[in-house]
Amino acid sequence: MSNDENIYRQMLKAIVEHQLPPGARLPEDRLSEAFGVSRTGIRKVLHRLALEHFVVVEKNKGAQVNHPSEAEALEVLDSRILIEPQLTPALLQHWSSAQSQRFRTMALEEKRAEKDNQLADAIQLTARFHYELATLAGNQVLARFVEQLCYRSSLILAAYGTRGSVGCECGDHSQFLDILDQGNESEAETWMTHHLKHIKSSLILENKAEENIDFQQLFGR
Repeated sequence: MSNDENIYRQMLKAIVEHQLPPGARLPEDRLSEAFGVSRTGIRKVLHRLALEHFVVVEKNKGAQVNHPSEAEALEVLDSRILIEPQLTPALLQHWSSAQSQRFRTMALEEKRAEKDNQLADAIQLTARFHYELATLAGNQVLARFVEQLCYRSSLILAAYGTRGSVGCECGDHSQFLDILDQGNESEAETWMTHHLKHIKSSLILENKAEENIDFQQLFGR
């Protein structure tokens, strides 16, 4: 793993696990000192995180952890509740034993990440599971929209979610795959609706005050 990739993964993990809370400032000099790399290297990682909407970089203000509003969090989940269940008929048209096996592999990776308390990985794998389903349904315009919603959901879960937001409390993805294997369209649509509503209800919508973060302690070698 490259040094940039290692720094990226450490920072993403810290954001998702609330060690770097929403709104926290990310000064390049202090991060550079903590990781023992140049500010140029830190800047590359920050811009990568910004492309994925986990970080906001503003000219003359530097970088900070993105802070989705409570209204945005609800709107993103509501949008997913409206769209993803409706993709079920098209999804079933493209469903096969090979696709079932592919998605079961993803579901197992999610479970492994949850078991190992790798919350950042679990959130990313959950997003991937959902937007890969949307892609398989065949409508590329909707698939790209769902992909963006899933990225934004990842940040929302990092800001407002709990471990239950990505765990079995909101429904095991393998249950959904069992329903798809049975070809039960209405049950699959109902399951996905309930699944997304559970994720929405698991959010703790409250603002958290930024703490004085010791980057050296958090990331120092």
